[in-house]
Amino acid sequence: MTTLSGGAALDLSAAGSAAAATAVCNKFCDARDPGLSGQDRQPVTVTLQSRSITLHFDDTDAMGWASITKGAAGDEVWLDRSMDGGRTWASGSKLGDTSVPAGNTGWRTLMYNVDDWNTQGVGALRACGQVAGSIACTGWARTTWNAGDRRTAAATALMMSFDRTTKLFGGNGWWTSANALTAIIDNVRVSGMGSYKYTIADTYNKNINAQGGNFTNEYLDDTGWWGLAWVDAYDMTGDSRYLATARADADHMYANWNSTCGGGVRWNTNGNYKNAITNELFLSLTSALHNRIAGDTSYLNKAKDEWAWFQKSGMINGDHMINDGLADSCANNAQTAWTYNQGVVLGGLTELYRATGDAGLLDSARTLANASTVRLQSAGVLREPGEGDSCTGDGPTFKGAYVRGLGKLNNQLSDHPYASTLSSWANSAYTKDRNTLDQYGPHWAGGNGSSDYGCQASVLDLLNAAG
Repeated sequence: MTTLSGGAALDLSAAGSAAAATAVCNKFCDARDPGLSGQDRQPVTVTLQSRSITLHFDDTDAMGWASITKGAAGDEVWLDRSMDGGRTWASGSKLGDTSVPAGNTGWRTLMYNVDDWNTQGVGALRACGQVAGSIACTGWARTTWNAGDRRTAAATALMMSFDRTTKLFGGNGWWTSANALTAIIDNVRVSGMGSYKYTIADTYNKNINAQGGNFTNEYLDDTGWWGLAWVDAYDMTGDSRYLATARADADHMYANWNSTCGGGVRWNTNGNYKNAITNELFLSLTSALHNRIAGDTSYLNKAKDEWAWFQKSGMINGDHMINDGLADSCANNAQTAWTYNQGVVLGGLTELYRATGDAGLLDSARTLANASTVRLQSAGVLREPGEGDSCTGDGPTFKGAYVRGLGKLNNQLSDHPYASTLSSWANSAYTKDRNTLDQYGPHWAGGNGSSDYGCQASVLDLLNAAG
């Protein structure tokens, strides 16, 4: 993924008169004269038959317009506006659609809002033109509103995937939505931009009774992700209902702790597979709950029992990497050492250290982190085993969980040994894996790939951790 360059400065005095059928009103309403703008930033340009089609922004008022230059009478120019990161836009709307009048070589549309603040619409614009039946459009971009630095820009790009109807990312993402919500909450904390805090209550109120209720279902790892998200929400808001739901999630997980392979929480209520991620999440959640519930001993004992079982389970191999789980024989199944299996445990051990003061827990975490930061790098950047070019499905979320855990450990350790690593990875992603809308792909070292909320949430976790 690459960044497109901006166009040349323009000085056009006239504007088209066409307005959108349904106007959006924020600070100003759609169809405002660009001559009233105090700024003309031009993030993207495209060439069509020697014409330059350029997108212009007034960042202060969060509005944009399109222009065409070096053209001829009859050349057409307009804006498209999308509320889902450029995946869809109003067919046939052609905001500000206008044509170069006789005697001119250039023209521009009126200004239109990027966002629809009244409906939580997080938007993007692109400029399009038509010359003799051929059409070209710039890349999608937006103003710096809620995108003033690389962290908030990435958060805003992620919010374009927040479905305003289902209140889940990607429309129906479940455990991946828990991770995306966590990334948004963490971004509020580290950036100070609280514009998207509404996602917490929106997600909770809409989905509290979904599936098994209280964000539980038959997959115990799904439950663990949501439990940690609600701990994060509690930390942000102080709302006790989020902590109560996190407790219900932990209790649901513990109800699925059994004696197979000597202990541990099973992955699914319909089987006895013991895997790493489920038990790392249980460690993290129970430790976090203890640290937030005055006088607790129950969750602390569960966390201690989890770690005592986990470190002896055999899932940690001789290279200090954690494989996916245990075979029927209760031996390490030698399946893929996914990034999230290496990262969630780091956050869990950090929380358990805060609960107990046992420095040996940090020593164990450091040993694991030292191994994974080396073994999971390719070209000096974190890479998922078998990483593909797609951002859909479960896998793109894994790296985010890894860097989130690594960041928590790094902040706890006095020498912050992984700060430079996180910063280096973040700089690489920002430079090599980002488009004009601050959407990121799957490869933080650069390369071909699509974008979607899984990759976007992961890179937001990275930027949050790197600071």
